[in-house]
Parts: sequence; C-alpha cells; structure tokens
Amino acid sequence: MTISPTLHKYLAAETIAYDEIPHVLTMSSTHSAQACHVSGDRLAKAIVLRRDGGYMLAVLPASHHLRLEDLRARFGDDIAMAAESEIDRLFADCAHGAVPAAGICYGLDVIVDDSIEMQPDVYIEAGDHETLLHLGRAQFARLTANALRGRISAHD
Repeated sequence: MTISPTLHKYLAAETIAYDEIPHVLTMSSTHSAQACHVSGDRLAKAIVLRRDGGYMLAVLPASHHLRLEDLRARFGDDIAMAAESEIDRLFADCAHGAVPAAGICYGLDVIVDDSIEMQPDVYIEAGDHETLLHLGRAQFARLTANALRGRISAHD
C-alpha cells in the first residue's frame, strides 16, 4: 500500500503537487519523521476527534501534543478523541493508524495548529506506515484552505 486512493484522487483533482518519500515501516508520526530525517515540527500528524455527533480532524506537528482543553474551550465540552474503530471506519482505505492530515477529502472539518503553517514545507502521512508526502508551504495551504486555524497544541 502507498498513498491512499481517496487522498491520491483528491490531490490529483486539485493539482496539489507533492513528492512521495518512502521510509522503513514505522508506527508513529515521530518515528516516521526520524526515519525520513525530517524535523517533527514539519511533519503534520492528524488526530481524529468526535464532536457533536460527527467527526473533525486536528492537524498539528508530530513534535507537539494536542491541548484538548483548548479545543473544548473553543468548540464546547462535547469533543473527545475518536475510538480506533471509528477511525478505521472513516479512513477505510488507510492502514490502521496512518491517518493523512487531509480531512477535506474524507468529508471532515479540519482545524490546523498555527505552528505547522510557519514551516517552509510540510510532510503528511500518505495513508500507510511507509510513505510520507512532502508538500511546499503553498501546497499545504491549498490542502487546508477551508480549515479552521488556532493554537491547539504544545511542543513536547
């Protein structure tokens, strides 16, 4: 498995340029960044959240942790981490746990941490545990154009 079909189709339709970066099998965004010799500040990890009976995607650097209390302050108390089974259902064409930071092509609302947009380029999971996609800042901005923005994370 490489890039998820849903993500590939969306990127092609929107003519968003990227490079595929293969790496050894890893099971976390931090390890993927290390395997590719990329700063964790530049690898955008995606966290699936349950909100008001639906779902949303929080996108933040792999070197950060989500501040759920900040999201609850902004969106209300009805926000929580999605269960593994929910994530697998939403991202059925991705390997378990390899969620791309591209919620729009999966019909999800997205909130992007301010700090990831400061990077000159960004890497995202491709939907497997052996490929990252490398996007320039402008291409990542296009991918997340309709996303909400805010400070939702803190550096580890």
